Amino acid sequence: MKKLVFAVALMGSMTFLHAQTIVVRDPEIENMVKEVNPDSLQSYIKGMVAFGTRSTVSSTTDLKKGIGAARNWVLAKFNQFAAASGGRLTAFVDTSTYPADGRRVKTPINLGNTVATLKGTDPNDTRIFIISGHLDSRRIDVMDGTNDAPGANDDGSGSAAVLECARVMSKHSFPATIIFVTVSGEEQGLLGSGYMAKKAKAQNWNIEAVLNNDIMGSNNSNETNIINNTQVRVFSEGLPFYKLTDTLARNIRQFGLENDGKARQLARYVKEIGERYVDNLNVMMIYRNDRFLRGGDHTPYVENGYAAVRITEMNENFNRQHQDVRTEKGVVYGDLEEFIDYEYLRKNTALNLSNLANLAKAPGVPQDVRVEVRSLTNGTQLMWKAPVYGKVKGYYILMRETTSPVWQRKIFTTLTDVKLPYSKDNYFFGVQSVSEGGNESLPVVPMPARG
Repeated sequence: MKKLVFAVALMGSMTFLHAQTIVVRDPEIENMVKEVNPDSLQSYIKGMVAFGTRSTVSSTTDLKKGIGAARNWVLAKFNQFAAASGGRLTAFVDTSTYPADGRRVKTPINLGNTVATLKGTDPNDTRIFIISGHLDSRRIDVMDGTNDAPGANDDGSGSAAVLECARVMSKHSFPATIIFVTVSGEEQGLLGSGYMAKKAKAQNWNIEAVLNNDIMGSNNSNETNIINNTQVRVFSEGLPFYKLTDTLARNIRQFGLENDGKARQLARYVKEIGERYVDNLNVMMIYRNDRFLRGGDHTPYVENGYAAVRITEMNENFNRQHQDVRTEKGVVYGDLEEFIDYEYLRKNTALNLSNLANLAKAPGVPQDVRVEVRSLTNGTQLMWKAPVYGKVKGYYILMRETTSPVWQRKIFTTLTDVKLPYSKDNYFFGVQSVSEGGNESLPVVPMPARG
């Protein structure tokens, strides 16, 4: 009877929720978003550009020029931020030797990712959330490690976002762990991110989400000449790359879950939370793992079974990417600092920060989320178990029509067994854990409860 009463009461409340949208912001996250500073972002990018080139095949020993000097500079920034963290933020350069591969690496190189870890305050919470950008830059000739390659936007912008998130968030505490990383070797073939993703898999890191930022600071495109700093793209894979067995593929087809993999759920989350906290920014979901026939540093994580997305500006300008600095027929080529829109970069950085903070403050995802299928009626009964990590205030049941790209309704409940007067034939459902402060976990789509 308790389930039935809840279902009847729910019908009225859902009508109210559908007619009115209330944005509730966590005050701590809202204040962190306000701390994101365009001047700080500009100082980071100018600092990175000053190293001349950050090519992965450039010098690792020169103190003023090249990738080695750049990654040590990032390390110094992280250590500066660590002073305000009460000992929770620690940083190092994670190095390995990458052999010559006959493609984009002629001789063995010292490959280094600069990593800062903001340790979670809950010793029992093993969850990890990662924000990433690539520190390396390139010229037209990807093997040129000598001449200048400013890399202001590709990917100084993503690395600046990582640094600014570390600066602001290191002054706060979160139950879960956040890793801030600037990787090397992206232009040589995703080498640094590949190394880190494989290491994470081998060491059983409990990574729940990876936000990869690459080319996110310019507001205009060449060719189309579109100028717009109110939209940003988030790319996510559809079908899971990792262990797509015949059984998994059959279940995806049978249950209609082609659009509900872990990366796609993360992309929906990024859109909802980003637009909640960042004014005048529309997050555009792109149903591809990356841009057409191109790749980025989130891909190795996806290939190792983690939820990972790429965040990229809406209108790319190819006069700025992989170009030698020059002027031809009055057109300036090159990835120069003067072409960065710092207000746009501020918003895109705040998008990352708000998502990282909301995820790290939220409880873990609900466990064993199921939909009752013994009787295939017009109602839908959902059941689940409490999360492994964190204290919950309750749960959100999410609903969307089968053609909707985003969740359309959020229904709060303190129950873990709920019968809804809505057909599983016509809607997709999900369940989120909710903290005492209203922070939501990633959603979990229910699987059939058999037997």
